[in-house]
Amino acid sequence: MASILDEYEDSLHRSAAVQHSRASVGIPHSGYVNARLEKETPIFNKQRIDFAPPEKINSLVVSSNQLCMSLGKDTLLRIDLGKPDEPNQVELGRKDEAKVYKMFLDHTGSHLLIALNTSECLYLNRSVQKVRALSRWKGHLIESVGWNKFLGTETNTGPILVGTSQGQIYEAEISVSEGSLFSTNPDQYFRQVYTLEEESGPAPVCCLEIERGIEGKFFIIATTQKRLFQFVGKVPEGTEQQGFSSIFALHADHLPSFREFPASFGFSEIAFYTPKLRSSPRSFAWMMGNGVLYGTLDYSRPDSILSDERVWVYPSDIDITVNKPISIVLTQFHFLLLLPDRVKAVCTLNGQVVFQDMFLEKFGLLTRMIKDPTVQQIWIHTEKVVFRYHVQRESRDVWKMYMNMNKFDLAKEYCKDRPECLDTVLAKEAEHCFQNKRYIDSAKCYALTQSYFEEIALKFIEAKQEEALMEFLIKKLSNLKPSEKTQTTLLTTWLTELYLNWLGVLEGDPSQRNLYLDTREKFRTFLSSPKNKDCLFNNRASIYELLASHGDTEHMVYFAVIMQDYERVVAHHCQHDEYDEALNVLSRHRDEKLFYKFSPVLIQHIPKKVVDAWISMGSRLDARNLIPALVNYSQSASTQQINEAIRYMEFCVCQLEETQQAIHNYLLSLYALCRPDSLLSYLEQAGTNPNRIHYDLKYALRLCAEHGHHHACVHIYKVMELYEEAVDLALQVDVDLAKSCADLPEDDEELRKKLWLKIARHVVQEEKDVKKAMACLSSCALLKIEDVLPFFPDFVTIDHFKEAICNSLEDYNKHIEELKREMEEATQSAKRIREDIQEMRNKYGSVEPQEKCAACDFPLLNRPFYLFLCGHMFHYDCLLQAVFPNLPAYKQAKLEDLQKKLAATSQPSKSHHRPKDADTISLGKGQQSREQIKADIDDIVAAECVYCGELMIRSIDKPFIDPQKYEEEMQSWL
Repeated sequence: MASILDEYEDSLHRSAAVQHSRASVGIPHSGYVNARLEKETPIFNKQRIDFAPPEKINSLVVSSNQLCMSLGKDTLLRIDLGKPDEPNQVELGRKDEAKVYKMFLDHTGSHLLIALNTSECLYLNRSVQKVRALSRWKGHLIESVGWNKFLGTETNTGPILVGTSQGQIYEAEISVSEGSLFSTNPDQYFRQVYTLEEESGPAPVCCLEIERGIEGKFFIIATTQKRLFQFVGKVPEGTEQQGFSSIFALHADHLPSFREFPASFGFSEIAFYTPKLRSSPRSFAWMMGNGVLYGTLDYSRPDSILSDERVWVYPSDIDITVNKPISIVLTQFHFLLLLPDRVKAVCTLNGQVVFQDMFLEKFGLLTRMIKDPTVQQIWIHTEKVVFRYHVQRESRDVWKMYMNMNKFDLAKEYCKDRPECLDTVLAKEAEHCFQNKRYIDSAKCYALTQSYFEEIALKFIEAKQEEALMEFLIKKLSNLKPSEKTQTTLLTTWLTELYLNWLGVLEGDPSQRNLYLDTREKFRTFLSSPKNKDCLFNNRASIYELLASHGDTEHMVYFAVIMQDYERVVAHHCQHDEYDEALNVLSRHRDEKLFYKFSPVLIQHIPKKVVDAWISMGSRLDARNLIPALVNYSQSASTQQINEAIRYMEFCVCQLEETQQAIHNYLLSLYALCRPDSLLSYLEQAGTNPNRIHYDLKYALRLCAEHGHHHACVHIYKVMELYEEAVDLALQVDVDLAKSCADLPEDDEELRKKLWLKIARHVVQEEKDVKKAMACLSSCALLKIEDVLPFFPDFVTIDHFKEAICNSLEDYNKHIEELKREMEEATQSAKRIREDIQEMRNKYGSVEPQEKCAACDFPLLNRPFYLFLCGHMFHYDCLLQAVFPNLPAYKQAKLEDLQKKLAATSQPSKSHHRPKDADTISLGKGQQSREQIKADIDDIVAAECVYCGELMIRSIDKPFIDPQKYEEEMQSWL
């Protein structure tokens, strides 16, 4: 018995492997796809359980992976399908002839009810091994049980409903616990709540089902052979444990709502389908005499949860008088009918038989078919064999059925992960919409298919459905990949043309005003779509041509703004004399290049606003690039308009502190032309330092001279340090101005005197004012009366400048006395110097015999030496060796030359026949020359002590070891 489900886990592994291989096929998501990529496995895959029962199988139930099987007369086999190798066998312990009539297993797989043909009922809990008899249930042949899925636990069933063969419905509760298992009956109570009847009287209760709706409403479904009853009512919150008596009490005086069918084959069975992720069934199938009543369950309905009901008649090969159905099982899209020798699967969507499985005679007649709702497995058994069906991808072909029923939304829902099927559904839906003249919906569907683009486009063109064609193109465009640039360009250009045509048609029809506005908004949305931005930008020239060909300037401007082609926008406004709008565009987008380009046009018409815009741009604008616009404008404008140009130039100079020469020169030209009063103040504010002046001095001088601004010219002369020209020009304007110029060359007394003489000559000769000439003498200390006298005419009397002559004579006398005093001081100083020289000649020092050279530390008196006032003594050669490297190059060369000359004078004469007098004269001259050479050498070598003089200070940064001899010295220490 341990091998009853030995293939259970193996089958699960095989199913997972098939699904994995299917997932790895890799169906493409675009382009044309194949309808089949692999051989489809059957939806209902049968597997025979390798199990040979020792006794015949009476009954079999499965729930929550718990399987219970009645074998023979007294044996019960329980198997946890999660552990199929650990079956559990329980003996019923009956000694009479009682047989198992039916078994009922709750949704948790914990509570098992065993109905016997002797109108008795046994109970077995999953956690115990002993079967208990339910004494209160005795005398009733149990036909059906309605389990409580909301309050039931593993130890307590909660209130449940029990249907008998006599039509009674009882409410009961079973509870079990370890502490009271052997001392208390498990059935808590067992009371009748209702009796079901048909025309002939009470009828067996074939099926019971309890479901809970919204707002605490409960629905109870009960079936007989011909009727399906519904009991609806609310159970007050908190009283659910008290049972369902209150619901049945509502129908004590009248029959509940029911469905009845005339035919009957002695029993009926109802099956429910519950999705895995839901706790309540979603659909039902009632097998009765006339066929199968199929429908959905709508828990929001007030009186009946049965919805969308329809009856599917049995297939033609089923004769209910001969081979009537035995059981029914409901899946998501099929119900399975169990016949004595076969299984038929009928699609709930169209009533067609989609699967039939024949069983061999050797297996015996089929007895029962049940389904485990938790794992969606279907079990079938005979008296000898057990079979199991796996439901695999049941919805694989559902899309076709929905498509044929024109339920396209549902069809797409069931093939959304199968591109090849989805394409077929979309094509069919598109064609259906087209045939029904729903062109817009058809276009949307066609755009999602892989149908030929040209074929679909021509289809809408032939039908003269431009709006639908546009919708098709828009959807097609949205589905293109970024890499499909050619297709994107084609669709974008075509859509633009269609939009423009459509707008042109609607604009001329006043009755279509609202449609026109809506279409215009769609067109603008299309142009501004971020997805189309790159394509439109790359093909903007073509778009501009299309817009221009339709004369749609409004959208041309709109498109230019989207493309940030503000140059075209501004040019459009300027062409239509919309200068304020053009300036607004410039001010809003603040593009410097556009300002430079369009300022010459705008300033001709709105100068003040343009200058305000320039000022608002601040330093972002380069004023040099705006000068051409200002020059053209100022040449043809009035003085008032030129003031705007001056205002902007002043802003650049004063606020932005511009230093560009062109800007300052242009401002100077404007001042010279229109504001001479501001010219001089500007020049004075610029200062007199040529290095800090930003305008061109020569240009400014020429400009001021052309316009006759002499004060400005004088100022510029002063800045250029052309004082003579400044004084000459100033004398033509104002003598005081000339005087201020004459005092400027402070470091050049000769020039300053010359300038004052110019002023004095002008005063005397031009103005003939003697008093003013005398004032010039008092203003400049460099001028004397004798400098000015030549300028006066001969007839001028001395009385006018007698005082000045007297003052001049007194100054001369003072100067003579001062010179005498300086000569006496110089004489005394020369005398003292001669005395000091004589004293130095007689000065001497003493040297002891043991004194040594400060450099070589050898006795000093062995060789010629030097004695310094500081007390240091050096041999001549030692001192020369120490001083020579530190001498400048020119002194080194001079010293070497003197040494050569000294060596030449010490050589004896080669001539032996010279006259005596000549030799004496030559010797005398040679001795004198030798002494002079030695003196020159001493001046270079012994100028100062090598240890105490500046030589030691200058050599403080020199290393002790010569860098060139460093390596040699370092090696000597190793």
